[in-house]
Amino acid sequence: MSILQLRRFPALVLGILITASPLAAQVKLPPVTVGAGLQTSFTTTSVDYDPVDADNSIQRFSVNSARLYVNGSATEKIKFMFNTEYNGATNAIGVLDAVARIEISPKVNIWAGRLLPPSDRANLYGPYYAHHWATFQDGVQDGYPFVSAGRDNGVVYWGDFANNKLKFSIGAFDGPTLGTGSEEVLVASRVQYDFWDAEGGYYLNGTYYGEKNLLAIGAASQVQNNKVASNFDFLLERKLSSMGVFTIESQYNNYNGLGGYPSPYNKSQGGYVLSSYLFPKAVGPGKFEALGKWGKAEFRQANAPSYQQKTTEINLNYIIKEFNARVMTFYKDTRFNKVFQNNYQFGVGLQIQM
Repeated sequence: MSILQLRRFPALVLGILITASPLAAQVKLPPVTVGAGLQTSFTTTSVDYDPVDADNSIQRFSVNSARLYVNGSATEKIKFMFNTEYNGATNAIGVLDAVARIEISPKVNIWAGRLLPPSDRANLYGPYYAHHWATFQDGVQDGYPFVSAGRDNGVVYWGDFANNKLKFSIGAFDGPTLGTGSEEVLVASRVQYDFWDAEGGYYLNGTYYGEKNLLAIGAASQVQNNKVASNFDFLLERKLSSMGVFTIESQYNNYNGLGGYPSPYNKSQGGYVLSSYLFPKAVGPGKFEALGKWGKAEFRQANAPSYQQKTTEINLNYIIKEFNARVMTFYKDTRFNKVFQNNYQFGVGLQIQM
């Protein structure tokens, strides 16, 4: 298991020794790792139902998500991954990932089952490895069609080339379960190049909190029944010696009859820019980080009025142990020019992983 995968699924490692017979007394199975993650929050949300009525805020304590991660190996190059998630919005537990992994070399990897398809950086880092709190709420990030939590059922090839700086992936995914109205296979692909430090492995992060100096450009596309969804994404992160860490993330997505949201709008496009600064001096066990994100999306549908969404998010984060322990204070302002009501949200989120 690679270092990235070990870090992504921090775990209790169980060494199991087979002692059922004298012949098997010295046979040791490959290790199995078990990990967990939790996101919980308190939010105050206000909606402009009636400009005259200012008392329309809602306060909520929520368990946003809880995950259980299991990884193991049948042989050195044949592995499995099984992850589940409790969804606080639906109060349901479901299969997040169920993946058979054949990993022959950095250049030759085949994954099959339920997994993240080649898509935008935002989908490949998800809420637990994102840089900001309010992921997938701007009308831009990860509007690709999916079965559950950005995942599809299918098979993907991925490989790292040029000292892990060039990444390429391509896969085929089940059509009927995506709910796109087509039974044809969906084909997804992604290419990315890291000009500075390399990002090894299939998954990506929204930040590395100064562990890497990154200048990464990526592009992805999904096609089904002549309908297309595509995106370009960019990440620059630089550690400024003893002056902290500076990050810029940007992304543009275009959903042309495939994916996008919300229903029934079948064409949408938009982009966002995120910038952050991680202060160098520790305060107690962690460091403070200031972050801002601005996004704009446009939605079109033949039989419905077109509209625009503008989203502004500000975070003041306290990073204790990167993605394993962080507290994120956030303010989100979402404005529509028509169709939907403006809304504002302030909250505090806690993320723990082990």
